[in-house]
Amino acid sequence: MWTEEIVAGRPAWRHTASGVVFREVPGGTFRMGLSDAELEAVRAIERSGEVEDTIEPFFAAAKDAQPVREVRVAPFLIARHPLTVAQVRHWLPDYEDDYADEDTTTARLEDDLDDLLDALPFRLPSEAEWEYAARAGTTTLTFRGDGKPDEDQVLDDFGDEERTAAGENAFGLAAMGSAGEICADVWIPGFADAPTDARPRTGDGPRTVRGGAADLYPWQGCDEWLLLLSATRYEHSQFAAVRPVAPLPSR
Repeated sequence: MWTEEIVAGRPAWRHTASGVVFREVPGGTFRMGLSDAELEAVRAIERSGEVEDTIEPFFAAAKDAQPVREVRVAPFLIARHPLTVAQVRHWLPDYEDDYADEDTTTARLEDDLDDLLDALPFRLPSEAEWEYAARAGTTTLTFRGDGKPDEDQVLDDFGDEERTAAGENAFGLAAMGSAGEICADVWIPGFADAPTDARPRTGDGPRTVRGGAADLYPWQGCDEWLLLLSATRYEHSQFAAVRPVAPLPSR
């Protein structure tokens, strides 16, 4: 089922049937959520004059990513990037994507989402797993630091291996924050009483989405860069990308 190999100079696991590349994420603990230091970093960007539009809605919604808490995460595999149109067609041969220009572009699923989730031999990441993977050991706004993310951090097409590799974080994951990626957790505003062991929160209702800057690309001066932040979260309402996770294979 799995082939161990080197992809872009890093160890990887390839799902043999579909060709989807996964990276191994080491276990550990991290501070999950939007910290006061990160909020101040966003304020600093605003004061610098780099902000083109009002970002008060971002600050008003900050409580949805708080309080910050320490979370324990066990090792797991996660796809190197969101599933592409071509990769989705491995499980859904008739899949068509109105948002994609190429088969190598991130697939954004609407009516087909449940069908794909039923067909996948993998699961969705919990929010904690997703944020832990996105941060890759950092505590800043994005894995690149506290500066305003540039448009070159948005990755939406993975046909260019050089650009994909250049966009990887320390865990070897590309495009974290680019597409709106659906998580296993049901949407609950804030992290009060949330688990500290990376389990997804369950219940009825829409799931939680992380990322989404590329869903609004090209940027229109509405500060979509905020969607690239590791802690940004919101309620699923339309299309979504899928970045599956899996348990570690036996060696």
